[in-house]
Amino acid sequence: MEVPLNAETSRRSLLRSIGVAGGAGVLYSTMGAMGLAPVPTAEAAPYKPPSQSDFTLTGRGRKKVVVLGAGIAGLAAAYELGKAGYDCRILEAKNRPGGRNWTARGGTSETDLDGRTQRGRFSEGQYMNCGPGRLPQSHVTLDYCRELGVELEAFVNANADAYIYHDAAPALAGKPMRWRTAKADVYGYISELLAKATDQGALDAALSQADKDRLISFLQSFGAIKGKADGFKYTGSSRRGYSVEPGAAHERGTVLGPVPSLSDVLASGVGQRFSFEFGYDQAMMMFQPVGGMDAIPKALERAVGRHRITYEAWATGVANVPGGVEVSWKDRSGRERVERADFCVVATPPHIAARLRHNLGANVTSALKTPTPLAVGKIGLEYRRRWWEADDHMYGGVVPTDLDLATLWFPSTGYQGRRGTVIGYYHFGAQAETYGKLTPEERTKRAVDQGVKIFGERYRKELDTSFSVAWHRTPGFEGGWVGWPNQDGPEYKLLNEPQGNVYFSGDWLSHTIAWQHGAFTSARKVVTEIHQRVMAA
Repeated sequence: MEVPLNAETSRRSLLRSIGVAGGAGVLYSTMGAMGLAPVPTAEAAPYKPPSQSDFTLTGRGRKKVVVLGAGIAGLAAAYELGKAGYDCRILEAKNRPGGRNWTARGGTSETDLDGRTQRGRFSEGQYMNCGPGRLPQSHVTLDYCRELGVELEAFVNANADAYIYHDAAPALAGKPMRWRTAKADVYGYISELLAKATDQGALDAALSQADKDRLISFLQSFGAIKGKADGFKYTGSSRRGYSVEPGAAHERGTVLGPVPSLSDVLASGVGQRFSFEFGYDQAMMMFQPVGGMDAIPKALERAVGRHRITYEAWATGVANVPGGVEVSWKDRSGRERVERADFCVVATPPHIAARLRHNLGANVTSALKTPTPLAVGKIGLEYRRRWWEADDHMYGGVVPTDLDLATLWFPSTGYQGRRGTVIGYYHFGAQAETYGKLTPEERTKRAVDQGVKIFGERYRKELDTSFSVAWHRTPGFEGGWVGWPNQDGPEYKLLNEPQGNVYFSGDWLSHTIAWQHGAFTSARKVVTEIHQRVMAA
């Protein structure tokens, strides 16, 4: 059953429903992905990749490693081990590399768990990043892009000319508000209130007179408020934008107005949106690979060697055996096969790994079932005309809403071109569950009907084609990411340790769940442990 959203409960209600459904761990992971929770800092030693010289100098033999899953963690593990000459083989259930790093284009085909097949009909040069879509500057993902020659471009995460849309707020509802306008009004009124309180002695116990003077001076600049003689009033400024742009000769421009009341600004709830851009892993600048996020797994595939990856290979079991491991899998014809190796790296989602036949013990199965997969959905809408640029002068950016769309993303590439692809929703939890039950055609209709509320009928009339993904209904994944009830608990600790000659890896075994950085760093950890073990033998 759908949970209706309004301004009071839009993001708060979403997070609350996720917390109820999946517990604190899922909630915290979701907040991290939304940029609403800090990322813990790990005091890890600098990564030192294994080298071929480690073998030639010691006389030790290279080992064979089977990796289950050609997602980022699996590809990175095989890539790093391959540098030292390990004999790595990857078994991947899908027909492509990348896992959740998946870019849909014209010709993309996917059949979901309900038997519904979609075929991408995007035009040449248009695409949709179905999974990860942005890269923070601090993440090791950028280091791999440099190393692998993946070209980057800016991703417009925050845009002063993007919109905020609240449909059910007690005030200012039903009309899109520019981010700059909302911020000017919120900052202005908060500055007015704090300046008045400071001047009237409310902070005398905490501030000296000099401190108060400095604070008021800051607030006048921060909020564009008037001086003491005018009661520190906020009356609006050019920061809100212009209804008529300044121009030549005598055109001074017309500042946008009228300014809503303090009560309306607070009731609108727009100020709750600003925390998004303060998130450590959401702050500008952010980046994206040129031409689609899947440029990263494609580069890893080339570096690992296409011949080392077997696609459409469904792993069915893993077992410790004398001298190493034994992996069973089915090929595309359904024939059961067995692979022997010295080590195995299981780089699949934990709830998928829990279904493998194994002899690792019941506690491992229980641990793999502990993290909860989260429903996540996205839709790409290709438009025949880039009306958001031509009509609204909005070049990229994220548009938050209190609709069940959650957020919309406008493209950060192809500016002033003829066509463009908008992410028409990116949502989690109950919203994603609701859309996931619909057919692809029904998802498009519902998403467009909602988007028309913000952008008018052009949002419907200019649409050419669409493609959607419900990660919780996608074979091989069955969730966008997972959340742990407790990453200090015994289950998390157990799976971060080798189980005989079997290792687990993925973003789910990191403190940056839902980011490729988590997959890369988890892979590095496993690579280091395997190599140290081989060198010590």
